[in-house]
Amino acid sequence: MKFFGHHEHRIDAKNRVAIPAEIRNRWRTEEDGAAFFAIPWREGVIRLYAERDFYDRAQAIQSAPTLTPNEDEAEMQTTLFGLSARVEWDSVGRIRLTEDMLDLVGIEQDVVLVGCGDRLEIRDQAAWRDSRRNRLAELPGQMARIESRRTEGSERHDSNGE
Repeated sequence: MKFFGHHEHRIDAKNRVAIPAEIRNRWRTEEDGAAFFAIPWREGVIRLYAERDFYDRAQAIQSAPTLTPNEDEAEMQTTLFGLSARVEWDSVGRIRLTEDMLDLVGIEQDVVLVGCGDRLEIRDQAAWRDSRRNRLAELPGQMARIESRRTEGSERHDSNGE
């Protein structure tokens, strides 16, 4: 599933936030899974991945199962998997975030759910509003840098004879 747009919401007293009906209506349990995985991220963000997408990505970063991962891999796995949580929505389309996760990233009541293509992000509503003009101004430069890295990567790949 792809996520687009942004939706302003409020986290209620039980730490629940509504998933917009537009998203729930496009959700296919057989393709997307029965829940989201919530991952606290830096700069006051909680990333939400569809359950199946999360499992696919988790498998990719653990492509060579071992009992002896190197220190970086072990620390990344501990942080990523230890701080993430599977969150199902209730009968009216709300997910419940843990108090610990909300405290960790510093999100309070007024939030925005931002569609980021492969994921949703929960962000502070005021911070999102304040950052939109700057984000838009930076977008062409970001796109150029990403395209440049992709081009460099494909050229390296080609020069290796692969």
